[in-house]
Formats: sequence, structure tokens, C-alpha cells
Amino acid sequence: MSAGRFDQDLAPHELRVLVAVERERGFSAAAAALGLTQSAVSHSVRGSERKIGAVLFQRGRSGATPTPAGERAVAHARRILRLYESLATEARAASAASADATDETLTGPLRIAAFRSAALYLLPAALERLRARHPGITPEVRIVREVGRGTAGEVADGHADLGIATIGTSTPVPPELIASVLVEEPYFLVHPVGHPDPRSLPLVDWLENCSSYTRDWWRDQEWLPPAQVRAEDDGAVLSMVSSGLGMAVMPQLSLTGAPLTLEITDLGPERPTRSVGYVTTPELARTASVRALIRELRAAAKGPLQ
Repeated sequence: MSAGRFDQDLAPHELRVLVAVERERGFSAAAAALGLTQSAVSHSVRGSERKIGAVLFQRGRSGATPTPAGERAVAHARRILRLYESLATEARAASAASADATDETLTGPLRIAAFRSAALYLLPAALERLRARHPGITPEVRIVREVGRGTAGEVADGHADLGIATIGTSTPVPPELIASVLVEEPYFLVHPVGHPDPRSLPLVDWLENCSSYTRDWWRDQEWLPPAQVRAEDDGAVLSMVSSGLGMAVMPQLSLTGAPLTLEITDLGPERPTRSVGYVTTPELARTASVRALIRELRAAAKGPLQ
């Protein structure tokens, strides 16, 4: 390969500048965050645009806004920088394995995006086991609503190393990511204890539930009225139903630790289910830290729904 080809590659410091400009929405703010001058940041961005062959930011009085090309470039920049960060850890892990060490020495941050019920009831057990085996790992968890691009979008954009996502929903996993199901959870009818006709109650729902691929089942249920109450999340739904304000159809993970004032009724053999799994990039899936987390997630997934 000729030396000229390497001249077109973006160096790590150029990638960091792109990420900073996108994050700060301006050259001056990015310069301050990086400890550089504004002219240095502008020069770096122009050089990156020249190498890539596309305009990455729209400049204006209000700052710098990424173009569609810029959004894609910054997402890749974040993911590449994450691999740079993991390089030393991966090398040490390989060295320890080749020396027949009893455990890999893993250190550094591990960024995780999860929707609320997964973060509350699936993730803690996995992280407890992970930290016990690898105390040098520092989990960084972000709670993300599982609507739109959801947790998978966080991974695709380079904000997370792994996302706990609903798999098989109306929004497919981005093609550049890999995914695997951890658990298949059933839905149940939830209503106040002792109500003589719970199906006559108003329906309480929340936005994330509507994104589920149970929509076909939902449409076929003549007894289910349109939602009359919209709550912020599944925890609020439980609170409202517990207070006698209605009924709800909810996945089992959301019902972990449900109050005694609620009755949970099986919907029968045709009940819908929800697939909960993980998403990550092919590159990060091969890193020791992400592999270790996936192992613990698989172990933890055997517990909450037993």
C-alpha cells in the first residue's frame, strides 16, 4: 500500500475533534473542551472533510450542526475511538490468557444502554457478577426509552458499547450491529385485586409498550379498548393500576416486585411475548469486556423470569 493512502486516513486526534464539535455544537465550544484554539479545530475539521470528500458540518451563527454525512462520520468516529481505548485492555487480556492466568485482567469503562425495566431487574445481577470477577471494570449505565432508535441507536451512534433492547420490534436492529435474544417474556393482564370484571376497566398504557411487536395481537383483542390513560413508563402504569385507575397488559419483566394490591392474570396460550436481548457492534462483540458482560447477562436472564 502506498504512503499516499495513509495520508487520507483520519488520525485519532481528528476523530476526537469531530466528536467534540458534534457534542458541543460549535467550534469554539469544542476548542474549549479539547484545550485547543478555534482555528486549530476549524483546520482539523476542514482537513477531515477534505479527506472524506464530504461536508460534515453546516456552519452558522448559532454554531455547527452535523450534516447527514457528519452524523454518520461522527458515529463511526466514536466507535473507532472506543476501539482505540480498548486496545491496551485487550492486549493485556490476551497476554494473561497466553500465560495461563486464571482470569483475564479487564479494566476501564463499559458503557451500557438499557430500557427501564431491564436496567432495574435484569442488569443489576449481571453487573454484580461482572464486578466480582472483574473489579477493574467500571460500568456506565444510561437509561434510554425503547422508542424510535432506542438502545440500539445508542450503540450504532457510538454512545454505548452494548444495549439491552427489545428484539424483533417494529424498529429493526441497524444492519451494522449484531443482536441476540436473552429471554422471551410473556405478557399478562394486570388489574386491581378482587375486581369483579377487570376487562371492563379503562386501559392504562405507556409509549414503550406500544412499540412492541405485539401490535398484531393487540389489534385482534376486541375486549381491549384504546388506551384512556397514558403514563410515562411501566412503573407509573403499575402505580395507576394499583390505585384502581384501570387495567394494563404488561410484559413479565415490568411486573417484577409488583405490589400486592395488583392481580396478575394469565392471558392464555395465545398470549403475546416480548424478546429481550443485547445489541453491540461486531468489533466490540470480540472484546473481552463485552464478552464478559454477555456471559453474565445470559446467566442473569435465567433468574428474573423464573
